Amino acid sequence: MSVKVRIEPSGHEFDTAPGETLLEAAVREGFHLPYSCRNGACGTCKGRVLSGTVTHQPYEAKALSEAEKASGLALFCRAVPEGPVVIEAREIGVAKDIIIKTLPCRVARMEKLAPDVMRLFLKLPQNERLQYLAGQYIDILLKDGRRRGFSIANSPAADEFLELHIRHVPGGLFSGHVFNTMQERALLRFEGPLGTFFLRNDSDKPVILMAAGTGFAPIKAIVEQSIAEGGKRPLHLYWGARTRADLYLHDLALGWAAEHAHIRYTPVLSRPGSGDAWEGRTGYVQEAVAADWPELSGFEVYGSGPPRMIEAAKGVLASRGLPADAFFYDAFEYARDPVPSP
Repeated sequence: MSVKVRIEPSGHEFDTAPGETLLEAAVREGFHLPYSCRNGACGTCKGRVLSGTVTHQPYEAKALSEAEKASGLALFCRAVPEGPVVIEAREIGVAKDIIIKTLPCRVARMEKLAPDVMRLFLKLPQNERLQYLAGQYIDILLKDGRRRGFSIANSPAADEFLELHIRHVPGGLFSGHVFNTMQERALLRFEGPLGTFFLRNDSDKPVILMAAGTGFAPIKAIVEQSIAEGGKRPLHLYWGARTRADLYLHDLALGWAAEHAHIRYTPVLSRPGSGDAWEGRTGYVQEAVAADWPELSGFEVYGSGPPRMIEAAKGVLASRGLPADAFFYDAFEYARDPVPSP
């Protein structure tokens, strides 16, 4: 039997099917709650259960502590209601008209941007276009039923192709295929757009964009959309990587800053190699942001990268006065199954 769910403070209601998570049902019914990874790793979808009971599918313990669970918090991407529930969640209205589709596509072009980063350009069927917000992602649907999520790296203003940046993960099922056997003109299927990571345009606050590794992909889309729209809102991009080679589109970012007065760019390397001849910033990207901006109460920060970077950034940015509701993030793991919760 289906279970009734009510969202507060909006009062919106929807039904969940047996075994369906709160997030799965909400997305299916067109209610846009904050989320990112959908596998219990990042904590973006965390919200409060005001009444009723939920059980959790396996998730990573760092995403929801026992103390948080005891206080009534839940991971909506892993929480299955046992009966009628009332949840407290912030709905995102700007995404309400975005339709999630399942579509075929063809690999039009492949370009190696770094030894372990491949850029794919995906061509949709004739007369098809994917409506999405800069910063969202798609799930590549594999034949065995598994999914691999990748951010769309181009802005909706230039959507002839969908651009993905794929890092080669040792032992990775899909990334190994991309780097070792995939050829141009290969056929794929995907679902999207997904996620709630996009620039909030109801504010004129200056923006800090913080990327780590291939977390640059959705940030690239956001910057390019700002340029396409003639935006003047200040954007300061920090891109953290290990070595110089990992800044795989460094010249592109330099060009943005040189050509547009509202854009600044600061690259940061955590492990510059002896051959890099690096004279720029070193350390971790969130530490560079904190060092440059001792007071962030009047800013919005958008971060994209692995959960460990996002978690570290939360504390560092809060210490600089950034309100919790002014930090928007896309946290992702590289094709890792969630660790069962204690």
